[in-house]
Amino acid sequence: MRACSILSLPLIATLLPFPGTASAQVPPAIAAADETAVATLHAEGAQIYECKAGNDGKRAWTFREPIATLLLEGKTVGRHYAGPNWEHIDGSAVTGKVAANAPGKSAGDIPWLKLDVTARRGNGALSSVSTVQRINTQGGVHAGACESVGEFFSAPYAADYVFLRKRP
Repeated sequence: MRACSILSLPLIATLLPFPGTASAQVPPAIAAADETAVATLHAEGAQIYECKAGNDGKRAWTFREPIATLLLEGKTVGRHYAGPNWEHIDGSAVTGKVAANAPGKSAGDIPWLKLDVTARRGNGALSSVSTVQRINTQGGVHAGACESVGEFFSAPYAADYVFLRKRP
């Protein structure tokens, strides 16, 4: 296991238009049948873990935050970070709260999520979003012993984020 500085991470992602609804692609636990997709963002970045001491004194890796850059057709259009937050370069942004989850395809993949939007900022691509789904996850899980409290580990991951809005 190798810890690395959060500041040294290369981050890449892609934002792609998403036609139709995403509910047919996702497990029932995270489906959003009454909503329609606005966009799908393919994100690549890192899930950041921190070595912390538990109440029992044992050290363990604890999830801290995601970090990813979002691109559209190879161009940077935003970022994803702690909150969780998604910001678009048009000034629109949303913050979400986990509402449901489903397992990733393998033990090394972070779970698929359904997140309810709890806050919106600005006007633009994300302004009407009410739900975000994290699907098609690859990587991002980190486990095992940690050497010293305060140490960080960056676990590379990729995922698609489907932004949905309520149907009229």
